Amino acid sequence: MKRGKNYNAKVALFNQQDLYAPAEAIATVKKTATAKFDETIELHVRLGVDSRHADQQVRGSVVLPHGTGKTKTVLVIAKDDKAKEAQEAGADFVGAEDMIAKIQGGWFDFDVIVATPNMMGQLGRLGKVLGPKGLMPNPKSGTVTMDIAKAISEIKAGKVEYRLDKGNIVHCVVGKASFTDEQLTENLKTVMEAIIKAKPSAAKGTYLKSVYVTSTMGPSVRINTLKF
Repeated sequence: MKRGKNYNAKVALFNQQDLYAPAEAIATVKKTATAKFDETIELHVRLGVDSRHADQQVRGSVVLPHGTGKTKTVLVIAKDDKAKEAQEAGADFVGAEDMIAKIQGGWFDFDVIVATPNMMGQLGRLGKVLGPKGLMPNPKSGTVTMDIAKAISEIKAGKVEYRLDKGNIVHCVVGKASFTDEQLTENLKTVMEAIIKAKPSAAKGTYLKSVYVTSTMGPSVRINTLKF
């Protein structure tokens, strides 16, 4: 693949074959994040599991100590007291059947859906629409819950969800280029601890195959997996 001058100049700033400690990798990525906007810093982890097997899935959520740098828009699907709890907790949108109908009509002005268990029967019918967008609430990620206030609070504080894709890779945001090196490193380590803790008992051999950190417009920097 032919790369542009700017990208090649960034690659020249470090050795792509080297393995870096987490803090060194973050410092290197920040050095290459020279776009005119505040680039997002992402973590990509290839795991030694097989996503085709149900007992080797890796999925969960974690609250980043320094947030993501973006406040998420939260939609809550709930009724009665739980709807009131959602409004008081700062949800951006609250509703039940009306909101489900709105989504069916093509409305997606939100980042996360939180739902009470009794609403999942109706919301589940939108699986083909919400699933591919990664918006379907799930108990494992804490978005299907009766503790609506806690869910909203964590999401607003910087909660991120991680899940295995078909290539056995987990992708996760760890912050913005404007964060300090220390903030990004702490966020990265928090996500890695969660991923390691989520290792399926059915997984055999090396669990952490490779770990990379990158910015929106920059090259990937490989982290030494032994550092975890």
